[in-house]
Formats: sequence, structure tokens, C-alpha cells
Amino acid sequence: MSRAYIALGANLGDPPAQVRGAFDALAKIPGVKLLAQSSLYRSAPIGVAGQGDYCNAACVVETSLTPEQLFEALLAIERAAGRVRDGQRWGPRRLDLDLLVYEGVVSDALQLTLPHPEIARRNFVLVPLAEIAPELEIPGLGVVQVLAQR
Repeated sequence: MSRAYIALGANLGDPPAQVRGAFDALAKIPGVKLLAQSSLYRSAPIGVAGQGDYCNAACVVETSLTPEQLFEALLAIERAAGRVRDGQRWGPRRLDLDLLVYEGVVSDALQLTLPHPEIARRNFVLVPLAEIAPELEIPGLGVVQVLAQR
């Protein structure tokens, strides 16, 4: 079993309900056990103008899935919530799930880069993550609680 850290966010529909529903969906994936989830946080959007604030959170799971299998399961949860990946970056979303860190894995694959390449620049990810995993060492970047204070 490995630990993986996931960021959750939404700003369309009922964002808090979307994020809570994603926690429930994660807990139902065969081979995944939800160990901890952060509080829900509100953050201003980046990128596309005119969109609503986001509801953000983070969680840690224990899993027997490979990083790629877990990533595919996250994409399936997004699709079930109505997410359409149209290639637009930083646009409004019904649900966004990002695999941030999969312990023991550093990868620069085309479909899945670990740790997540934007994690150190996203306080809306780091703050919820610091709530549940303050001592987590992100390979090549540092400790979450230190990164969240920048």
C-alpha cells in the first residue's frame, strides 16, 4: 500500500457539495482508503476572468493502485461530476482532482507528472495540504508547511 495526496477544487454548481461528493467517491474506489481530508477552503480563481471563487480541499489516501490507475480513477470521478476537459487552463470547473504526490514516485511522464508540477506555486493547494500533511516532503521542493508559508 502507498500513500497518495490529492487536491480537490470546484467553482461551478454547488462547489462545497461537489468537493464533499468527491471525497465520498474517492472512498468508494476499490483499492483506495481515505485516511484524512482537509477542511474546505475558499479561494479566488486564477486565469479566466469573471468566474466564481473556488472551494478547495486536499486529502490523503492509502492505495494499492498504481499512480496511473489512481489518476484514471480521479478522471472518472471528474467525468461523473460533469467535468468536461476541453483543454482550457484555469477555467471554471464542476470538479478538479489533481494527484499531487504519490509517495516514493517521481515521474515526468506525458500523462502524469509527479509530484504535480504546479504544487509549489499554488497556495490554494498547499494550505489545505498543510492541514493534513504538514511534514510531507515533496521531492525536490521541500516540506509542505514551509512551502505553504511563502
